[in-house]
Amino acid sequence: MACDFGAKQLFSYDPERQEKLSDKYINLSQGLMSLPLNIPGTSYYRCLKDQKKLISIMNDVLNTRRSMPPENRPNDVLDHILQDMTAEKFINDDFIVNLLFGLLYVSFDSLSSTLALAMNLLAENPLALEALTAEHEGVVGKREGQHSSITWEEYKSMTFTHQVINETLRLQNGSPGLLRKARKDIHVNGYTIPRGWAIMTLTSALPLNPDTFENPLTFNPWRWKDIEPKSIYKNFAPFGGGMKQCAGSEYTRLFLSTFFHVLVTKYRMTKISGGDVVRGPMLRFRNGIHVNISKKT
Repeated sequence: MACDFGAKQLFSYDPERQEKLSDKYINLSQGLMSLPLNIPGTSYYRCLKDQKKLISIMNDVLNTRRSMPPENRPNDVLDHILQDMTAEKFINDDFIVNLLFGLLYVSFDSLSSTLALAMNLLAENPLALEALTAEHEGVVGKREGQHSSITWEEYKSMTFTHQVINETLRLQNGSPGLLRKARKDIHVNGYTIPRGWAIMTLTSALPLNPDTFENPLTFNPWRWKDIEPKSIYKNFAPFGGGMKQCAGSEYTRLFLSTFFHVLVTKYRMTKISGGDVVRGPMLRFRNGIHVNISKKT
C-alpha cells in the first residue's frame, strides 16, 4: 500500500495496469542488509537483480511520459521535474531515473514497518486507540462538510496523533545506526580510532535510554506532553539530523496522520494474531501482524 501510494504521487502509478513494484522493493530492502554474496538464491543476488529491473522500469516511465503531449500529462512529481529541466542544468535523464528510484524507496521501506508497528501498538493499547479516535472524531465534528478532506490546519492540530507517531518512531528506530568516516585520529576513553576508519554510531540506543525516557520499552504516547525540547534534540532523531536529515520525514508524519484519520473515523480494528517484533537488523515481524478491519455502521 505504501509503495503503491508513493508511486502514484511520484509518477501516477497504476498497480492495475503497470508492473508490480512492491515485491521488488522488498527484495531490495532485504538485500541491503545481507551478506554481499552475489550468488543465485541469496538475498544480495535478488537485491541486485531487482535493482536493475527497477531502474529499467523507471526509464520506461520517463520515456513514456516524454512521449505524452504536455496537455495530457498528469500533474505529479515527475511532471514538475520535467518542467524544471529547462531551468536546471544538472537535471538529466540519469538524475531523474535515480531520483524516482530513491524517493520511492525511502517513501516505502521505513514507512511500511512504522505503520505496521503503530497498528500493533494501538491494538494492544486500547486507551491510546480510544484517545486517538476521540481526537479525530473531534476534527470531523468541527467541519462544515463531514466528507471534506483533511486541511493543513487540522493536521497541525492533531496533538495526540503526533504524540503517537513520535512514540512509534521512538520504539521503531528504523535505522540501527549511522555510518561515518574518521577524518583524523580520534581518541576516546584511552582508545584511538585511526584516520580513515569507518565509525558506526548506534543511534538506535538513544531513545531507549532509561535516563531520558522512563520505562523506555513501554508504549506511552502521553510521555511526549512533558518532554523538554533539549531532550528530544539530543536523544530522538528518527530521521537523522543536520544536513543529512531524511527528506521524507514530513511525508512520513503526514501519511501516518492521514492513515490514522481514515482508520479510526471510518473503521474498527481488532488484532487477530502476530505482532512479535524482531530485528535483522531492521524491524520486522516474525509472523507478520494480522488485524481485522471492519467498517463502522
